[in-house]
Amino acid sequence: MNKLSHELEKQNQLEKGVFVITGIMAAGKSTVADLLAKRFEKGVHVRGDIFRRMIVSGSVDMTPDAQQQAVDQLLLRYKLAAQTADTYHNAGFTVVVQDTYLGKEMRTFIEMIKSRPLYIIVLCPSANVVAEREAKRNKTAYTTWTVDELNDAFHKETPHIGLWLDSSDLTPEETVDEIIRRADSEARV
Repeated sequence: MNKLSHELEKQNQLEKGVFVITGIMAAGKSTVADLLAKRFEKGVHVRGDIFRRMIVSGSVDMTPDAQQQAVDQLLLRYKLAAQTADTYHNAGFTVVVQDTYLGKEMRTFIEMIKSRPLYIIVLCPSANVVAEREAKRNKTAYTTWTVDELNDAFHKETPHIGLWLDSSDLTPEETVDEIIRRADSEARV
């Protein structure tokens, strides 16, 4: 079997699953999630952050010293993303849901998703690479946190579940190839 046939076979085995892509801001989550979803015959990319942006007044941002209202809104956002992922999965789609799932809330989010198989992928490029990517983006994500602060908190507080992938030296396409290659053996929960 040639390499392309083997990769397609692995990809077909992953059809009808739910993939969670997480990491700190500017880790490449949106780009990778979109490319991954497009690899499947019926793929959906659920952008968890869309539920935060739907709040047009009264939104409270997560900060290092977050108020309870911010945590409540974060958990609401996670609940809506999980329900959306389950709904698409139940309709026969392979779902890629992406957001920043950090600390103990990552486990909370995972428990909200009822569909299986479930694959957890944590993109963890180096803080230097994230800072470079952030500088090149059209938007600024780091206003409350620094890259180093969020990266340190992410690595110290987030449960090591699933595939933790250092994508520092990988293109987005190579990152997706690695996910497909390693998902069943390392990312499945």
